Amino acid sequence: MDEILIFGELVKDIRLRKGLSQEKLAEKTSLDRTFISLIETGKSSPTLLTILKISGAFGLAPSELMLEFEKRLGEAEENKPEKTPGGKV
Repeated sequence: MDEILIFGELVKDIRLRKGLSQEKLAEKTSLDRTFISLIETGKSSPTLLTILKISGAFGLAPSELMLEFEKRLGEAEENKPEKTPGGKV
């Protein structure tokens, strides 16, 4: 799983936990709802400014959001199947 998808899933999980719709998150961040959707589905890579807006809308420090992202990234790496010398999983 790549980093952009993991970040998008994190944004979606937090948004749902906070009881926000994509529309409400878009309103709180001054971003377009379709852009929120692209981030959540891993089809767009957010800029630093976008990450700051999203973390602010969630009531989180940017560092808190990134720490959770790093945690999930580490979990994904741990769960990644190892390849054998022949290239097979």
